Order: sequence, then structure tokens, then C-alpha cells
Amino acid sequence: QVQLVESGGALVHAGDSLRLSCATSGFTLYYYTIAWFRQAPGKEREGVSAIVTSDGDTIYADSIKGRFTISSDNAQNTVYLQMNNLRPEDTAVYYCAASEELLLSFEEYEYNYWGQGTQVTVDS
Repeated sequence: QVQLVESGGALVHAGDSLRLSCATSGFTLYYYTIAWFRQAPGKEREGVSAIVTSDGDTIYADSIKGRFTISSDNAQNTVYLQMNNLRPEDTAVYYCAASEELLLSFEEYEYNYWGQGTQVTVDS
């Protein structure tokens, strides 16, 4: 069955870096769009970044542009989110999600499968 498993979340200090991983199974990553979303306490879930794994096209939320980088290793069926210069406002549960549509979107209804999330906490 389809599974997405996030890992790499941690408690870090402002300015530190983290790399989140989204390990996928049960489908061929090449034919999917993978996105990272996050949900901070008391806030709605928001899109962070997405990648069409077949051609490498990406999108980023304005709040993280220049600090986060999404990438995919199709051979390893894994998508990464490199997060640099972390800020306290990046504190959230980070989720990866998979869409069968090959389009870049932060619309949650486009995503068929979701992971369970990984906690990122950035203190000042």
C-alpha cells in the first residue's frame, strides 16, 4: 500500500539547518508530485514547497524562499526538504503529501496521500 514516512524533525536553535526526508513506498515516485506542508500550533496547515519529480519543477512559499530547498532522489523513492537559517516561526509539524497530478500546487485536495508528520521546533 502507499506510504509516506517523514523523518528528520528535531529541536534546533534559530539559524540552524535541518534536512527532512519523506520516504515513499507503494507507488512510483517518478509519476507524482510531492509537496511539503506544515502546521504550526493554532494555525491552518500551509504549503511550503512542492516538486514534480519527473522534471524537477519546484515551487516555494514566499515565507521560506531562499532558505529551503526541495529535492527528490527517485532511485531512493525519497524527497528531501533542506531547511537553512531556521527561524522560530518555522516551528510546526511538517507533512509530506503525494499527488497523482503532475502539477505544482498547494491545494490540499490535490493530494491523495499524506504522511503522519514530523515535528520541527526552532527556539530563539
